[in-house]
Amino acid sequence: MDEMWLLFAPLAILQLGLMVFAIVDWARCPRTRYLDRWIWLPIILFLGFLGPLAYFFLGREEGA
Repeated sequence: MDEMWLLFAPLAILQLGLMVFAIVDWARCPRTRYLDRWIWLPIILFLGFLGPLAYFFLGREEGA
């Protein structure tokens, strides 16, 4: 069981850091691409790794 924590702890920290970075970026940027700005927030929060990655690659406004 202890070995499992060694594997999952870095992944959990990475996911949390990515989510926090995406939420901060979402809060600072007034516009997004493809979807309404408020639609991106639940995508970031509830889709694990995929939500923040989708926001950075698809939703983030160019030059932001």
